[in-house]
Amino acid sequence: MLKAFIFDFDGLILDTETPEFDVLQEIYAEYDVELSIEKWGQIIGGSGATEFDPVSDIEQLSGIDIPRKKIMDRWRKEADARIALNPILPGALELLDEAKNRGIKLAVASSSPHEWVDTHLKRLGIFDRFEHIVCADDVTRTKPSPELFLLALSKLKLSADQVIIFEDSPNGVKAANAAKISAVAVPNPVTVQLDFSGEHLKLNSLLDFSWDLIKL
Repeated sequence: MLKAFIFDFDGLILDTETPEFDVLQEIYAEYDVELSIEKWGQIIGGSGATEFDPVSDIEQLSGIDIPRKKIMDRWRKEADARIALNPILPGALELLDEAKNRGIKLAVASSSPHEWVDTHLKRLGIFDRFEHIVCADDVTRTKPSPELFLLALSKLKLSADQVIIFEDSPNGVKAANAAKISAVAVPNPVTVQLDFSGEHLKLNSLLDFSWDLIKL
């Protein structure tokens, strides 16, 4: 019997990933090089398969030494400014409301730190909706490792078959599979360009979620 939902944060509840990708693409373009979605996709949603370094990548592609701190600070500042203007993604509030009405417990499991996740959840006015918020600070490895989801499961005091995970990235779905928890994939404008596999269900938006689609 379904008893809880575990949500990713970045790209699922709040679109933080499109601004980060867009700003970085703009920086790449200034050096007449391009950031491929394949490279960026390796780290979306977690540590990914590699420790991708955009500054080193630009230098390798362009053959130009660039000021690391200046570029990284600019990327963060400009992306954060755009993210701060973004509202909660469509369908998220409706799903949280209906889950509460049905007695479904709610948790967040994010590869980002608490400082980032908690601040934005409070800005969006939904911090108190979640019984547990598990972040990168709480584990040794982020997605695609299952640690975040297993910790959330432990805090919820539930078994894997009583929970559904909502994820926007392939790394998140891989982590859900490793934790043996069913995953609903909801790609955002950036992650929709990536290859997904192993999800229980795939939606274009949380607005498309229907309780008839899942086994209660």
